[in-house]
Amino acid sequence: ELEVGQLGIIDLIVSILIAEFAVISIENADKSIFVSVIPILTLLVLQVSLAFLTLKKPKFRIFLDGNPSIIIQEGKINYKEMLKQKYNLDDLTVQLREKGYRTIEDIEYAILENNGTLSVFPYPKDKKKSSLPLPVILDSNIQEDTLKCLGKDKKWVYDILKNKGVKIEDVFYAFYKNSNIFIIKNEELL
Repeated sequence: ELEVGQLGIIDLIVSILIAEFAVISIENADKSIFVSVIPILTLLVLQVSLAFLTLKKPKFRIFLDGNPSIIIQEGKINYKEMLKQKYNLDDLTVQLREKGYRTIEDIEYAILENNGTLSVFPYPKDKKKSSLPLPVILDSNIQEDTLKCLGKDKKWVYDILKNKGVKIEDVFYAFYKNSNIFIIKNEELL
């Protein structure tokens, strides 16, 4: 079951426009059906093209969809990020309660996803700090936001890849957790 809030902005716009063109076709029964079919097909081709482009070009995907935002990190609220996202404390507490958490103190990490949902990672039962895996490389592209969060630079990533004998083009996914970088290569997915 897909809700409107889970649709990307492009998907929502295309869905509304297709519905409008279908209504125009129904209301103007005396006109050729191609008056509506051609714009609908054009929209579908545009949507598929944009979906393919966002799959291949991460910067374009970020431009269209944005990035997830860490709202709570290691039990501390990131107020600057909340302001940037226009996300207030009431929104945060409501979404935490909906997920069954009574207080913010129970949460180690909370991430506001692109679609507006909140992913919540509570502290472990023993209250020991864990480490949230942070994506360093996605589809051979270095995630600069993650590097900024870690206080590292691209040279650091390239040095690690060089030490492990891996080329960046061969990396499907690399993440940072517990002071280590874990790498999944493209060839491991086949």
